[in-house]
Amino acid sequence: MESIKIEGSPKTPTVEFDKDGGVLAIKGRSIPENSIDFYKPLIGWIDAYALQPKEETVIHMQLEYFNTSSSKCILDVFKKLENIKKAGKTVRVKWHYEEDDEDMLEAGEDYDAIIDLDFEMIKEEEF
Repeated sequence: MESIKIEGSPKTPTVEFDKDGGVLAIKGRSIPENSIDFYKPLIGWIDAYALQPKEETVIHMQLEYFNTSSSKCILDVFKKLENIKKAGKTVRVKWHYEEDDEDMLEAGEDYDAIIDLDFEMIKEEEF
């Protein structure tokens, strides 16, 4: 299993999943033509990573915008990470949002309310 690095585009986020460091990052805009096709290999990677996860896994979510179909896929990512936590490992979500973006803060709080992971809301001046 290799780490993943996907360069972002105007419609898809930059993705960096580092298996050795246990650090996952999704940054940018997530409005792909087909969200399921985009996120499917990421979710598959997390399934493989979950077989031998690090003691602590940290995911950085730094999205400036995501569409409705991406929101479901992001929820699926969090559910896979929740399974790692249920197996006794530490999983932390660092939800980055721009200080004037109340919608993105609210989205992070919504995920925090429905997913059993440790969320930290991180206010950024700008991305």
